Amino acid sequence: MENYNEEEIKEKIIGQLKHIFDPEIPVNIYDLGLIYKIELEEKDKILICNIDMTLTSPGCPVADSLINDASYAVKVLDEIEQVNINLTFDPPWDKNKVTEDGKDMMLANGFLI
Repeated sequence: MENYNEEEIKEKIIGQLKHIFDPEIPVNIYDLGLIYKIELEEKDKILICNIDMTLTSPGCPVADSLINDASYAVKVLDEIEQVNINLTFDPPWDKNKVTEDGKDMMLANGFLI
């Protein structure tokens, strides 16, 4: 996996994550601000994607589903062989983590921010 373009692959990863929506808020998990960090790691000639993500609340009833969906969405990329998702609540999610696109989506769907 030599000479890969990290920024290009991260953009593909973000594109994939934007297909996964929180079931209660009509915004994808990336624009909702649930993705804290995306890192690529090359190990034994394979590319591993490490993602730090959170949930809107620790008691989220669809936590497993969101994590599995995120992992699958990234793993389908040809460049990625393995996905590790670290669920964290530090720092806790709040509405300030929502991107501008996410805020626009929320407003368009009647959610006040």
